Amino acid sequence: MPELPPLPVDAALPPLLEALETQGRAVLTAPPGAGKTTKVPLALLDAPWRGEGTILMLEPRRLAARASARRMAALLGETPGETVGWRTRLDRAVGPGTRVEVITEGLLTRRLLADPALPGVAAVILDEFHERSLAADQALALLLEARAVLRPDLRLLVMSATLEAARVAALLDDAPLIDSPGRAFPVETRHLDPGPGRLEPALASAIADLMESEPGSLLAFLPGAAEIRRTEAALTDLAKRRRLPPEVDIRPLYGALSPAAQDAAIAPPPAGRRKIVLATSIAETSLTIEGVRLVVDAGLARRPAFDPASGLTRLVTVPVSRAAADQRRGRAGRTEPGLCLRLWPAARDGARPAFDPPEMAEADLAPLALDLALWGTPAEDLAWLDPPPPGALAAARDLLTELGALDSQGRPTTHGRALGGWPLHPRLAHMVVGAREMNAEGLACLLAALLEERDPPPGGPADITRRLALLRDNHPSAQAIQATARPWLKRLKAKVDWGQMELAGRLLALAYPDRIARRRPGGTDGPARWLLSGGKGARLAEGDPLETHDWLVAANLEGGSGDVRIRLAAPLSRADAEALAPPDETPVIAWDAAKGAVTAHRERRLGAIVLGRRPLPDPDPEAVRAAFLDGLRSAGLKALPWSKSASHLRDRLAFLAAHQPEAGWPDVSDGALLDSLEDWLGPFLPAQARALADLAGLDLAAALKARVGWPLAGDVDAQAPPHVTLPTGREARLDYPPEGPTLAVKLQEMFGAAQGPALLDGRVPVRLALLSPAGRPLQVTTDLAGFWKGSYAQVRGEMRGRYPKHPWPENPATAAPTRRTKGALPRPRPEQS
Repeated sequence: MPELPPLPVDAALPPLLEALETQGRAVLTAPPGAGKTTKVPLALLDAPWRGEGTILMLEPRRLAARASARRMAALLGETPGETVGWRTRLDRAVGPGTRVEVITEGLLTRRLLADPALPGVAAVILDEFHERSLAADQALALLLEARAVLRPDLRLLVMSATLEAARVAALLDDAPLIDSPGRAFPVETRHLDPGPGRLEPALASAIADLMESEPGSLLAFLPGAAEIRRTEAALTDLAKRRRLPPEVDIRPLYGALSPAAQDAAIAPPPAGRRKIVLATSIAETSLTIEGVRLVVDAGLARRPAFDPASGLTRLVTVPVSRAAADQRRGRAGRTEPGLCLRLWPAARDGARPAFDPPEMAEADLAPLALDLALWGTPAEDLAWLDPPPPGALAAARDLLTELGALDSQGRPTTHGRALGGWPLHPRLAHMVVGAREMNAEGLACLLAALLEERDPPPGGPADITRRLALLRDNHPSAQAIQATARPWLKRLKAKVDWGQMELAGRLLALAYPDRIARRRPGGTDGPARWLLSGGKGARLAEGDPLETHDWLVAANLEGGSGDVRIRLAAPLSRADAEALAPPDETPVIAWDAAKGAVTAHRERRLGAIVLGRRPLPDPDPEAVRAAFLDGLRSAGLKALPWSKSASHLRDRLAFLAAHQPEAGWPDVSDGALLDSLEDWLGPFLPAQARALADLAGLDLAAALKARVGWPLAGDVDAQAPPHVTLPTGREARLDYPPEGPTLAVKLQEMFGAAQGPALLDGRVPVRLALLSPAGRPLQVTTDLAGFWKGSYAQVRGEMRGRYPKHPWPENPATAAPTRRTKGALPRPRPEQS
């Protein structure tokens, strides 16, 4: 091996080699520019444990895999494919003598599933692990089990620039943790608040200012391809107005570009020229773009966010973490002192998260769930840095079962094993495999590639056949899609029949049975609205040509709560929808709130889409009863025919439950009664009850007494009597409102009573609502004796003149009670209490 140029990571190589020699595993942290990606794999070539085995190094992106392999080959004075090579899903440069193979993370999973022993592999390096991609987390979990069960000699090395290294080392059974200092050149950091408005004009202006005032090339970070295209257009306009130096070239860099276009973006600029690279987070790690000493960071990234409840993944634009911002900043100091301009105020640095969340926490886990089923070890039994979220994993398994990839026990079916052989999301693999019956495998490969590589270009009508037309016409934006589809077409020995584009809807329905959409009735104003078979509402952009179709299948959706927007779809006939996603016909026995009754019919449904109904003549009585009780719960207790005596009894029971909890009185609150309808009301319901009208004669008082049970039922009247006897001998109703037992009585009827009544052995005094001869309130008290001695005198003074024919004795506690009211007419003036 030729002598390699010195790099900062050299100091860490001896302890790293010793750790791998003696313990077989290690964690290496090194900042950007330390040389870990290019120097470490080459240093392992001479390790005695390697023998003739290959060193696999995982990179999160195809661009990084190619770039790092080229760099290592150049250091050896070779071309890629000799000692060092690369392999991605789209291309490869490997040969019989390749001993360091740089691969994208997903390829390792395919290799492990094919043979968990990884024959011929001496070591696996997981580079840039701090990005916490789902594929890297999955690869590490499978590698740890393979090493424990089959390959104890397999060396594992995790490398990262910014990482919670101690957690990773602990996961690797307390692997040695080695830290390498970097040799980053100093980078000046500036902040600029772009203010309100669109990002791109402010970003383009900032870039132009830097290119005029500073030497070197510039790397700008933006969240996505759309922002890159708009910034590129703004910079082109500035160049026309001579705001950019004439020697500057503008190069976009994002995942959907062809490999040639990506390589052109990172290649050194020609002599005498500089360049502006407009990149997504694809350029954060593993790349050294020659000549770059200026970085402009918009501070944003686009991440997929999966909603297990709806089964939809949407792209969200979020602030990058502090760790990612530091990675971006480090791009300016790889080869010389640099400058980083951040388009956010410095005061907002602390509000950013420390690290980006792992993709595992936010991703669609269907590919992972299928891989784990094929691997044969439950997710719960594998070692994870962060385990798969149970809800998302359950949703993934449900989808795989619907696609026929898993059986009812969660085991892979023959069809599932066939899907696992494709480097595709299981939905798209299901479409490609199922396309054979339509003799449309070529078209299915193109659709799968189109959906894997994103929409070229975004915007415009939603009809996916318009995108297929771009592929047919070899539009420049379709090159990456064509490159993706090429190996699949070769594998199937299939050709694309462009006359089959009308089959796009049928093919997409195989992949997205839960996104078959039927136009909702009505809605003549505004955009057409749709119901997806998965239950979500959706809409097209107003005026979209697909609005004329009654049935669609949606392949790409965006949005959160409420109706989602259909970005890509294809027309579908109802007959094809029913053939590809056979409807279920099930009895539906449910409460109809509008009718106040249980309805029973047989419903034909395609997921959430109701295709038709017909009456169900003999519904299951138990199902009817359950639906009726559910209806009562939704209608509330007010819907029951409460008599005065039943309501009075319920109030008395509530009083007893509150004041004698130790006695075991039942809870008769709304919540308790609604929760236990089956127990206390069920036995008293008419056998054929289906509507509220059927409850007209229901004896709720008897139902409540039955709920009390024996022997407490015999104590109700004694402990909470319905009436009390007044000093006049009259039986008066005793009410039980929440504030306590209350007796409304004319004041004269309480003459002769030294004390008011009390309940529960005198512990709870009755509230006396003392009334005038006309029945108007004079005083409310629980202390009758105190009233006689106190404010009665004032009441007596006011009332004697107004009711002169009624007795108003000076000592009411010893006076005779009376019910006399005749001949006492009040004077015509307002009464005061």
